[in-house]
Amino acid sequence: MDEQATSSKVIMSGMRQLEIRTRRMVNDSLAGAYHSVFKGRGMDFDEVREYSPGDEVRTIDWNVTARAGRPFVKKFTEERELTIFLLVDISASGNFGSGLASKRDLAAELASVLAFSAIRNSDKVGLLLYTDQIERYLPPKKGRRHVLRVVRDILYHAPLAVGTDTVKALDLANRLLHRRAIVFLISDFETGGDATSARAMLRRAMRRTNRRHDLIAVHINDAREKELPDVGIIALEDAESGEIIELDTGNAAVRKRFKEQSSRRDLQLVSDFRSEGIDTLQLQTDAPYMPALQRFFKTRERRRL
Repeated sequence: MDEQATSSKVIMSGMRQLEIRTRRMVNDSLAGAYHSVFKGRGMDFDEVREYSPGDEVRTIDWNVTARAGRPFVKKFTEERELTIFLLVDISASGNFGSGLASKRDLAAELASVLAFSAIRNSDKVGLLLYTDQIERYLPPKKGRRHVLRVVRDILYHAPLAVGTDTVKALDLANRLLHRRAIVFLISDFETGGDATSARAMLRRAMRRTNRRHDLIAVHINDAREKELPDVGIIALEDAESGEIIELDTGNAAVRKRFKEQSSRRDLQLVSDFRSEGIDTLQLQTDAPYMPALQRFFKTRERRRL
């Protein structure tokens, strides 16, 4: 019981620190950006008012104008409420981190920023955690308590499996979300098996989701997975498949080949995102994520002007 109480205190303390840090980032760095980038689903009729010079002629309400004998225009307001849906990969490869933070830690912090930005604008937030099976689903809701539960689950949920099946997660999200949503797919996009087949299946799944929703791919990387250090012979274990291979990192040709293969995979992934018209945010565990997030928002905002 004491251990359980201690564990709960540690979780609550970690949650509180994360909330304070990410709320400050939302208020200081993303004020207004979120609202500008993510528009509502359309415009709702609000009221009619008398015509003023400069009003659009096409907004004139001809029925009211005829009855009143002077021009009136229709006033519309943006249908603001949105749904932010966080689709987060918590497979075993996400536990890796060569610095202070793992890929999963970074995913949780980013999700926290997005979630607090959403509730600041009275939007709903939903969550789906997945490995090669569906681990946890929280329907979209509003409010601080709900957001804290979302972030807690991303940080502390103990996965039942270690593999990755992003296609299954995307397909389920399509079935669960009945109205258009902003879907953040947060993953390192590390998959096992036949890479060519897996890539084709992922593209089709992303295409289906992006047609129904606004899909944004957040690719989380760790520098150590992209380039080998010169430390002699090492054994590398795939966290998801358990496969172990030995590499002689003292061999410059081995290091070069590893780096080239990693770069090729990343370039193919970016190419796939662009081909499907999916916006992408690239993050590194060893670099601050806020500048990259701000650039992402600014790029989307310029494109929508």
